[in-house]
Amino acid sequence: MPDFPILRRDLLIGAGAALAMMATATGSRAAQPPPPARDPEGGPPTPDQQRRMQWWHEAKFGMFIHFGLYAGHERHEWAMEDEAIPVSEYQCFTSLYNPKPGSARAWARLAKAAGMKYMVLTSKHHEGFCNWDTKLTNYNAVQFGPKRDVLREFVEAARAEGLRVGFYYSLMDWHHPDGARCLNDEAARRRFVDYTHGLIRELLTHYGKIDVLWYDVSWPLDADGWESEKMNQMVFALQPDIIVNNRNRLAGDFSTPEQRIVAAGSGHAWESCMTLNDSWGYQRADDNWKSARTVVRNLISCARDGGNYLLNVGPMPDGSVPPESVRILQEVGVWMKANGDTIYKSEPCDTHISTYSNFTRSGNTLYMHVHFWPGSDLSISGLKVKVLSARLLKSGAAVTVTQDAYRTHLTGLPQDAPDSPVTTVALECDGIPTQDTQFVRVNKPRAGVGL
Repeated sequence: MPDFPILRRDLLIGAGAALAMMATATGSRAAQPPPPARDPEGGPPTPDQQRRMQWWHEAKFGMFIHFGLYAGHERHEWAMEDEAIPVSEYQCFTSLYNPKPGSARAWARLAKAAGMKYMVLTSKHHEGFCNWDTKLTNYNAVQFGPKRDVLREFVEAARAEGLRVGFYYSLMDWHHPDGARCLNDEAARRRFVDYTHGLIRELLTHYGKIDVLWYDVSWPLDADGWESEKMNQMVFALQPDIIVNNRNRLAGDFSTPEQRIVAAGSGHAWESCMTLNDSWGYQRADDNWKSARTVVRNLISCARDGGNYLLNVGPMPDGSVPPESVRILQEVGVWMKANGDTIYKSEPCDTHISTYSNFTRSGNTLYMHVHFWPGSDLSISGLKVKVLSARLLKSGAAVTVTQDAYRTHLTGLPQDAPDSPVTTVALECDGIPTQDTQFVRVNKPRAGVGL
């Protein structure tokens, strides 16, 4: 598997290139190559970004929810395109999309129990169906399917649990007649961009304060084609405290590595979004679930490198979260109750090399998160500060520490892991912990050629 897996939106390049060739043949304004697959990253945060994003940096952990007509089809949120389902046939899935009352409250309670601090719901995915009472199309959840404003129920549920509220919005639209021809037809582009800006205006006007706007898939236009600068100006005029991502072809407030953990450069904020299995929307046959241990390890890695973790659930057609998702998140929540401060209060951490553990830090305290418990002793290579004391975080039991220039050695530990799925050891240091394993490689004394 490559280090940088091919993302779904990357697959759009080929189709975009074909449309670009069509545009060249017609000589339209959009006769340019499609935008690159990688969304832009920004630089260090401005003072205004620091103000708006303080809560987000403290939150660390959020719930992503993909919920739309694709849940009724039960075959993944990309089925409409991947199976080439005709629009007339796909629209029939509205009869299968029927979240029961109280579904959103259950999502919010689960998110809170898991230790998540914010939620982001798909207001409109690529299929084009709107989960709110929009006045710009009747292809929405108030006219079809549940015949209720799913988005309003979500907002009220999140706020009832004290969670921040985010809206996902797909720029790409497989249903709207101008969704593809806008690339090579200026009149179509004008109609579709006006429609898009109008929908976003509704989202940010009728639901009170919204904390996050999460754009997705900008195909087939670039930032100029979408009028993204104007789009974001409208967004901030309506919601001065909101934060936006980078998927409308502007750098935004944070970048969005998908299905991988990669810190942004230049000090720009970032959030890794991932699925719990291999699907964003509900896919009944997808049983490739991440374990609670994997989820915790990913969360630790994001916190260590200064990022956030947005973890997805895909509710079933009746709005209930798949039982396996519930079980995993509840297990994560138990761990977070005992260990949450090692995540929420974490700062970027230089220490990261170990074969059985990962690290976060808060000030001079280094947290060693052991996911493969080796037994009665643990070691850290190349730690460049003095450890004053160590303890098992869950029980508070003291741990014996010895150090030399190369190894920090923790002994007298239980043979079996004292916590699950990850055990945390807190090390109080005499300075900000840093690590230099290259120093160990070069300088650690060696013996002779033989024994």
